[in-house]
Amino acid sequence: MTRPERLKLHTLLGNYPNVAAIRNGAIASDLVEFDFADIAVANRGFKPLVREARFDLGELAIGTFLQARAYAKPYVLIPATILGRGQLHTIAYDPSRGHLAPSDLAGKRVGVRAYTQTTGVWVRGMLADFYGVDLARVCWVTFEDPHLAEYEDPEFIERAPAGKDIVQMLLDGELDAAIIGDTFPDARLKPLVPDAAAANRAWAQKNGGIPINHMLVMRQSIAHARPDVVKDVFDLFRRARQADAPDAPDALDPYRFGVEANRRSLELMIDYSFRQRLIPNRCTVDELFDATTRALR
Repeated sequence: MTRPERLKLHTLLGNYPNVAAIRNGAIASDLVEFDFADIAVANRGFKPLVREARFDLGELAIGTFLQARAYAKPYVLIPATILGRGQLHTIAYDPSRGHLAPSDLAGKRVGVRAYTQTTGVWVRGMLADFYGVDLARVCWVTFEDPHLAEYEDPEFIERAPAGKDIVQMLLDGELDAAIIGDTFPDARLKPLVPDAAAANRAWAQKNGGIPINHMLVMRQSIAHARPDVVKDVFDLFRRARQADAPDAPDALDPYRFGVEANRRSLELMIDYSFRQRLIPNRCTVDELFDATTRALR
């Protein structure tokens, strides 16, 4: 019997503990070889992935994938979460300018790196669902273009002047709040959501787990021609996660594998993306996958 050809995959992948065993070669395969792109921060590779189809395999923000699917980009989603986290701790304000709470956001100016940024999609959806924020009454100020060249921000989005910095605008009072990320670069800033860690836990417990940020995608032509490679890649990443955290609790583990384990998070991201006008139509979770990836467990 002829041995299947070993395939080299040009790969976009960040350097995280849950994939360390793949990056350092501790977990390897007879079917695939990874050629890792020299990109220090994975999100800097999202544009070349969706605009130029530069990579065979890669992590991709789930919001960006939904848009890529809407524009028929040649990638298949693999139900392996590479990056997941709570989101409510990522939005900050400057308390020296007065107290601010989610219920105060109507009429305020809120900065976000890009309107289509997956963290921003999650935070806006959570503010609406958990705190009753009317997103249409908030002025959203952006600093970067979308990853997809075909997509144009909605008419209600305001672009910050060229050269402006999101944190400095917040400190100068030009923004009332801003979605900044896991860590705030200035000690004067404070989370908009009180006890954000507890709020993130409550959200995860109510909504099927910690929200997805990045999942794996594979070039469609490879996935269709080599389902054995798809299954092998999925297994390699699952083994790498188990090597990093063998006792991780299933319910609140951010690195979930398989469609069912990620279904609720994907349903919410589809809903938020449609409601926020990132995608033109709703789809089902099952429509995100092909026959091979839908069956992965």
